[in-house]
Amino acid sequence: MLLLGIDIGTSSVKVGIVDADTQQIIASAQYPDEESPIKALHPGWAEQSPLMWWEQTQQALARCHAQKTYDPADIAAIGIAYQMHGLVLVDKDQNVLRDSIIWCDSRAVEIGDKAFEVIGEEHCLSHLLNSPGNFTAAKLAWVKENEPAVYNKIDKIMLPGDYIAMKLTGEITTSVSALSEGVFFDFKTNGISKDIVDYFGFDESLFPVINPVFSSHGTLLASVAEMLGLKAGIPVTYKSGDQPNNALSLNVLNPGEVAATAGTSGVIYGVSDQLTYDQQSRINTFAHVNYTEQQKRLGVLLCINGTGSLYRWAKYNFGAGLSYTQMNNEAKKAPLGSEGLQILPFGNGAERMLNNKQVGAHIQNIDLNLHTQAHVFRAVQEGIASAFRYGLDIMRSNGMNPTVIRAGKSNLFLSELFTETFVNATGVPVELYNNDGSVGAALGAGIGAGIFKSPAEAFSNTRAIQLVEPSGKQFEPIYQGWKELLNLKLKAES
Repeated sequence: MLLLGIDIGTSSVKVGIVDADTQQIIASAQYPDEESPIKALHPGWAEQSPLMWWEQTQQALARCHAQKTYDPADIAAIGIAYQMHGLVLVDKDQNVLRDSIIWCDSRAVEIGDKAFEVIGEEHCLSHLLNSPGNFTAAKLAWVKENEPAVYNKIDKIMLPGDYIAMKLTGEITTSVSALSEGVFFDFKTNGISKDIVDYFGFDESLFPVINPVFSSHGTLLASVAEMLGLKAGIPVTYKSGDQPNNALSLNVLNPGEVAATAGTSGVIYGVSDQLTYDQQSRINTFAHVNYTEQQKRLGVLLCINGTGSLYRWAKYNFGAGLSYTQMNNEAKKAPLGSEGLQILPFGNGAERMLNNKQVGAHIQNIDLNLHTQAHVFRAVQEGIASAFRYGLDIMRSNGMNPTVIRAGKSNLFLSELFTETFVNATGVPVELYNNDGSVGAALGAGIGAGIFKSPAEAFSNTRAIQLVEPSGKQFEPIYQGWKELLNLKLKAES
């Protein structure tokens, strides 16, 4: 019996086929080979076309089929992971009304901040666990205010994974986890937030049917099945934002367990059983995939927008013709601390952990007679690791103190240098796993379809492939110097 996982990323769509008996991936593919574009019509804006995601899903699945390592007729369930916080709008005929305003778009910061003030900061934090800030609710309010002709045609609002599920099944559903990541969910009343709906003037009919994360979200349409080379009627039994899904893929489901990822954005994601929140909303709390009213499981999320996006920028501008592996090898040639070269990785929109400020990316202390390509690549990795440390210290001040962090061996964690730098910057060991978002989505589908009796069974064969432990305090002065630079830029921004 096989499980299909679809991971709708910002850079590409990845598809994985997992054998439910062994929990091992037997085929995977992604599309496109180069990172997908992000449309920036104005500074601070970021949009992508949902139709592009759907086309990429088809292409990635076709590449998987072409490997001929499995029989598509054996696929029993489909799971979907997706980039969080994106706003997708469709009309009554399920046509997309505009490009998606995605997670790193900053246009709605002021709208969310005003809602935070008017509704009441403590009220928002205690009920929503977050400021409306720059989340999906504020983005919808922006559309209502600035594009009324579009807003008036909306039949349903969705997140990116809801859209792909709709294309597969013709049905539109959501979940408590999805509503909470959009800051539409009230944890005190356990329903759609009346405060948000009333303040922004939203009609509750815009929200889809609410289903558990692990449940049927529709079945594959015959016409779509024929186009995709699949059998009709396969159920979509799991949908989750990419960070909760990454945690699931690493079997991070219980209080105190912590996951990390360093893809386009960088995230540390810890599980709590408390309705906790940061007074400044620098870190965010959402319903985890296994959240229920009876057994609360919350994901406490630190996000850094500019991680893999910065490394991609460095590749295009300083490493033309090099692969990421070659860049990583080149970075090792520069010494610890990059001989004074410092980089702040904050050039991909407003950063929540910096109070939604747009500090921008900075390269500091360039010595034209000293610094080389290798120094730039190492300084990028050290700057990203320092940003993780800065954010983890915020999480620690809110009671999240990991003794180990689990991460998939992918993206920046493929770099031995980055992994060691991350561990030495944070002071926390990292367990690396051979897992990715599409595998997590596939196993999530198995849980939702009842193929696995429990999450524990779904991950019974999951083992760490490597443990990386801190090797000393030598990175601490480098981090402190980086933090001084950040504080100067924050002060200048104020």
